[in-house]
Amino acid sequence: MKTMEKAKRPPKRAHGRSLGRRDYKYGFGFIAPMLIGFSVFVIAPLAATVYLSFCDYSLIKGMAWCGWGNYIKLFTADPTFVVAVKNTLYFTLLLIPSNLVLCLGLAMLLHKNIRGVGFFRTAIFTPYVTNVVSWALVWQFMLQSDGGFINMVLNMFGLEGTNWLYNTKLVIPIVVLVTLLKGFGMNTIIFIGALQEVPQMYYEAASLDGASKRQQFFRITLPMISPTIFLIIIITMIGSLKVFAQINVLTQGGPGTASYVMVYYIYQVAFKMNKFGYGSALSVILFLVIMGLTLAQWSVRKKWVYYED
Repeated sequence: MKTMEKAKRPPKRAHGRSLGRRDYKYGFGFIAPMLIGFSVFVIAPLAATVYLSFCDYSLIKGMAWCGWGNYIKLFTADPTFVVAVKNTLYFTLLLIPSNLVLCLGLAMLLHKNIRGVGFFRTAIFTPYVTNVVSWALVWQFMLQSDGGFINMVLNMFGLEGTNWLYNTKLVIPIVVLVTLLKGFGMNTIIFIGALQEVPQMYYEAASLDGASKRQQFFRITLPMISPTIFLIIIITMIGSLKVFAQINVLTQGGPGTASYVMVYYIYQVAFKMNKFGYGSALSVILFLVIMGLTLAQWSVRKKWVYYED
């Protein structure tokens, strides 16, 4: 009888496989809402955008397949596209280094737990949680040529202001400044967290060896927080390439096309000119640029990003 009972028992390996299958079912059940949402709101719109980029589509005329026509026009017969690309890259090249220098400098001042530091951390973080449209509107009033706060302050010191938002050479740097002051609080807080994780014993050992503060910064601090620097560069780059609200509120792409950036141009083409096919082609190009730059940075990260074992 005992032999027959043992024969009826399922093998342990089969029992383990059944438990594994059940765990997989539970796991997929838990992530199913996220997968469904990602598929519906990310994958499906992305696929639709790629398809529409090969069509001549508007709400009035309907849809007609045009193949590579939108892309050929984009690279051969659209000077505004070239302007938008240049402005977007210019905006990005200005924002990334200024953001790194400002945020890291403030983090170096505020990462120590000294009296009153919490107030200053809260103060620099407050603009980040402010609505971007409200923030841009406030700066629009401050930058007005007549009655603007900045020009009023300059007049008090006998200086003459200018039409800040109507100067073709100043408009992009001004939008960069407004964007920088809006978002630097979050990056500063991230840097503060990274600096607090650097072991203090490294600095003590370096001081005993006679290393200066400058040498400690470049030989200890920067290598130890390089993963955080890499993260902030990626985040800032992606955000700067898809900037829109500040441009739309402050300049509307002007003066002329001096502040046209890619996302603003996509908005104008698709929703103002009713050319959804051509706007989709612009969106695909922007997606490929962001993905390409991100992958390029990811591929060279091992040459300068230090990961502690």
